[in-house]
Amino acid sequence: MKPFRIGLCMAGAVSAGAYTAGVMDYLLEALEEWEKRRGQSGVPSHRVTIPVMGGASAGGMTAMLAASTINKSITPVDVPAKDRLYDEHPENKLYHSWVDLTHRDMFPKMLDDSDIKGNRVVSLLNSKFIDEVADKMFAATTVGQRPTPAYFESPVKVFTTLSNLGGFHYNVDFVSGRKKEKYNMSVHNDYACFEVVDATVPSGTPGWIPLDFTKDDAALRTAKDAAMATGAFPLGLQSRILERETKYVQDIPWLRDIFNNSPIKTRTVRTLNVDGGMINNEPYEKVRDLLDDFTVEERKLKEISLDQRKEVLSKVNSMYESFENTVLMIDPFPSKSPQEFQYDQGLFQVMGKTLSAMTAQMRAKPLDYRVSMLMADAGKFIVSPSREIRDENGNIVSELFGEKAIACGTLGGFGGFLDKEFRIHDYYLGRYNCEVFLRDYFTVPADALDQNPIFAQGYAGIDKAPFSSMATGDLRYQIIPLFTERPQAGTIRMPVFSSGTSWPSVRESSIDDLSKPMKRRVEKIILNIAEFNWFTSSLLWIGSKAVLNRLIAGKVMDAIKASLKEWELLRR
Repeated sequence: MKPFRIGLCMAGAVSAGAYTAGVMDYLLEALEEWEKRRGQSGVPSHRVTIPVMGGASAGGMTAMLAASTINKSITPVDVPAKDRLYDEHPENKLYHSWVDLTHRDMFPKMLDDSDIKGNRVVSLLNSKFIDEVADKMFAATTVGQRPTPAYFESPVKVFTTLSNLGGFHYNVDFVSGRKKEKYNMSVHNDYACFEVVDATVPSGTPGWIPLDFTKDDAALRTAKDAAMATGAFPLGLQSRILERETKYVQDIPWLRDIFNNSPIKTRTVRTLNVDGGMINNEPYEKVRDLLDDFTVEERKLKEISLDQRKEVLSKVNSMYESFENTVLMIDPFPSKSPQEFQYDQGLFQVMGKTLSAMTAQMRAKPLDYRVSMLMADAGKFIVSPSREIRDENGNIVSELFGEKAIACGTLGGFGGFLDKEFRIHDYYLGRYNCEVFLRDYFTVPADALDQNPIFAQGYAGIDKAPFSSMATGDLRYQIIPLFTERPQAGTIRMPVFSSGTSWPSVRESSIDDLSKPMKRRVEKIILNIAEFNWFTSSLLWIGSKAVLNRLIAGKVMDAIKASLKEWELLRR
C-alpha cells in the first residue's frame, strides 16, 4: 500500500524551540503508539511516513535533533509534580536539549564575558552554551540503537537553511561593443542537506551527505556545525563556519543551477553563516519540492512537459480526494496580518522600514504565490501556539494565538533563556496543541475519504467513529489515528509552576540580579569591540565606567521588564 507522506517543516523560533520540540515529541509518540497497535481489530491500516524534515534556526536545530532520534527510543516525559518541576530528563533527547539546556536560568551564562578576549567580540551574548548542548546531543553512540521505525521512510532527508555571508558567485554574459562582459551576482541562501543512513536503504542521492549517528566522523561533525550555524541569530549569537565537501554543495537541489558556469574549484567549501531564518525562516516550499519528487516518480510525470507537471501537482496537492502527501509546518511565531503602514519619513523610521522590507523580501516565495494562496489546499497544514484563558468557573475569557500564547515568545523569542519554567510551559503546550491538531484538524473530510485510495483502504471494514471529529463543523477522520481519551473541554495537562498557576512567571528581583552581569558584559564589549590606541582606550574605559555601561544596561533591563510585563510573566 502506498504510504501517506508527511514532510515536516520547522520554522525559526529562538528559545521557543521548546514548543517545537514538544510538538515533535507528541507527534512521534502518536506514530509509535499506532505502530504498536497495527494489525489489531479496529485499527486503521493505512501507513503514514516521514521522509523529509527541514527547518530554519531553532526549527532546523530541532529537525537535526529529531533525525538523531530516528534509531533511538524516546521516553515520553510525563507532567511533573510541583516538587519535581526542575528534574532533568536525558532519556528524552528533545526535552533534554530544549528544556534542560545546560542551566535552569541561561541568562547569567549568556552574560558571562569569558568569551571576549583580545579585542575580539564575536556576539552580543556568550554562545558557548550552544557548543555544550551540541557536543552532548551530537555525540556518536550505539547505545539503544534500534531499526528505523516504519513511520520513517529511509533514507530520511533532513536539511537546515543557512544564511551564507560569503555567498556563492555566478555570472551572466552580456555582449558589449568588443567583448562579452560578465554580470557578476551571488546567492546567499544556502542549505546543509543530509540523508540519515539506514542499512536497508543506503544513501546516495547527489547533494545529500550520508549521516550515521553511530559514527564519530566528518559527516556527524558537519551535522553538528550545521545545527549551530542555522541557529546563529545575527549579532546576538556567534556566527558559525561550516565546511563541506564540494560535491555535497554543487549538487544541492536548489542551488545546482548556479554552478553551471561557475563551478567550485576547491575540494571543500568553507562558509561563514548566520541564522538560516534570516533569509528563509519557513522553508515549506523546499519540503514541498522533495515531496513532489515522490509524486513525479510514482505517477511518471517526468514524461510530460514541465507546465503540465506543475498543473498535475497543483491539483493533486490541493485536493483531499487525491492528495498523497502534505507539508506539516510547526511554527511558534506564525506571521501576523500586516499593520497599517506609517508614512513617517524620519531617518531612523525609514532605516527600520528598510531593514524590515529587505528581510521580508528575502523570505518571500514568489514562485509559490498562486499555489500558496489556494484556500482549500490539502497540501499544507500548520501547528502553532494556541491557549485559552478561563475564569474560575471554566468559562473562556480570551484566546491567545501565536507568540502571545507561549512564555518563550517574550523578548523576541529569547525569553525562554530567562527561566526554565518558561521552556517547560511551552514544551507541554506544544504537546497539547499537537494532540488537538491531530485529533480534530489533521483530518480528511468524510466525503473525500471514500474517494482517496489511501484512506479508503486504511479505514475499510472498521468502525471509524473513534477517529472522527466534528470540530470544523463537518464530519472528518484522523490522518494519524489517536487512541487516547478525548480530554474534557478546557482542560490541559500542564504543571503547576512556582506562581501557583499553570502560567509561569519570574520574580522582578530575579531580573534585577542580572543588572551587574549585564553592565560587566556591556563594558567588556565597549572596550573590546575594536583595537584602539592607549589614549582612546583610556577614554572609553572612563566613559564606560562612568556612563555608557550603566546607560545601555539600564535600557536593556527596562526593555526586558517591559516585555515580561506585556506577557504577564513578571511578578513581585
